[in-house]
Amino acid sequence: QVQLVESGGGLVQAGASLRLSCLASGGTFSRYAMGWFRQAPGKEREFVATVSSGSHRKYYADSVKGRFTISRDNAKNAVYLQMNSLKPEDTAVYYCAADVHSSYTLRQMDYDYWGQGTQVTVSP
Repeated sequence: QVQLVESGGGLVQAGASLRLSCLASGGTFSRYAMGWFRQAPGKEREFVATVSSGSHRKYYADSVKGRFTISRDNAKNAVYLQMNSLKPEDTAVYYCAADVHSSYTLRQMDYDYWGQGTQVTVSP
């Protein structure tokens, strides 16, 4: 069983930055893939970014490429999402997720565990 707890969300103005954190407990964190997803009001949850177990591979949604950076610290059982140049359309609940069966995962359906989410609101 893996528990994930996100933090770092908040209300910011367009152009600002935020850093989301996700702390994991349970399982062997250094072996599994981690990802960030988001869900805006009235929309389906969508992929944001993923990082492989050893941080060698990363992949981003086109909408955040060049603005967001995913990273992880296996010594701290943590994954981060640095969000720069935030836009109002980035407003959403952000979730971290773990795929304990794979070291690198792109498909949302393959993620096994999810955090409770943290709200990010970007005002114009």
